[in-house]
Amino acid sequence: MTVQEKGTALDMERLDKKLASTGRWSRKEIKDMIRQGRILVNGLPARRPEDKVGDEDQLVVDGQVVDCAPFVYVMMHKPSGLLSATEDKRQATVVDLLPPELRRRGLFPVGRLDKDTEGLLLLTNEGGLAHDILSPKHHVDKVYYARTAGCLTEEDCRAFAAGMTLGGGLECLPAGLEILSAGPEGSEGLVTLREGKFHQVKRMLAARGKPVLYLKRVRMGNLPLDPALEPGTYRYLTEDEVESLRNF
Repeated sequence: MTVQEKGTALDMERLDKKLASTGRWSRKEIKDMIRQGRILVNGLPARRPEDKVGDEDQLVVDGQVVDCAPFVYVMMHKPSGLLSATEDKRQATVVDLLPPELRRRGLFPVGRLDKDTEGLLLLTNEGGLAHDILSPKHHVDKVYYARTAGCLTEEDCRAFAAGMTLGGGLECLPAGLEILSAGPEGSEGLVTLREGKFHQVKRMLAARGKPVLYLKRVRMGNLPLDPALEPGTYRYLTEDEVESLRNF
């Protein structure tokens, strides 16, 4: 069976277009690589840039299988000091940490972390999944590790669980506060939110007289931050991880 015979007309597209969609090569570069015999389709040398291929066809460039899936899902350990944005004229953003081929695919952060906050940040180019994760009606839990000044108490936990009203009348939904350690010189705890108001964790803890010294997001829904990721590094999500985000 030839490449052209596999699949249906609806899921077939030009070889050069499909490879170019990865952001790694231009169509001109792909044309040159075909001529040089560097591209294989289902184990056979590609013949023409306009040959049609589908999702089931295996594409190999320079001996490496190429993933041409339309959507990309990345877990990043965001470091302190970067904006959770796609671009900014004056300051560095998390997207600046990605290689050019991923930047060309239009990845954007799913939600935001404050500039000085570290931890789990998802980036994707699938708007539907991002919308579902951020939608208030889906109530995706976000868990943060916090170090604070002052001594966290069970009274603080009850205040979080009851919901809080902050300055300016800002209403916060009930949230979780688990004390990991507490003492007069500082405390550690896990804060669980089901919403994402501006500086919410910091403002809630400050309202209890326990200002945040360090903040790190460690989980979104069923997805924990990979402990192997150092600040400023990233990896692709597995299929199971993407599926878990769709079924939170």
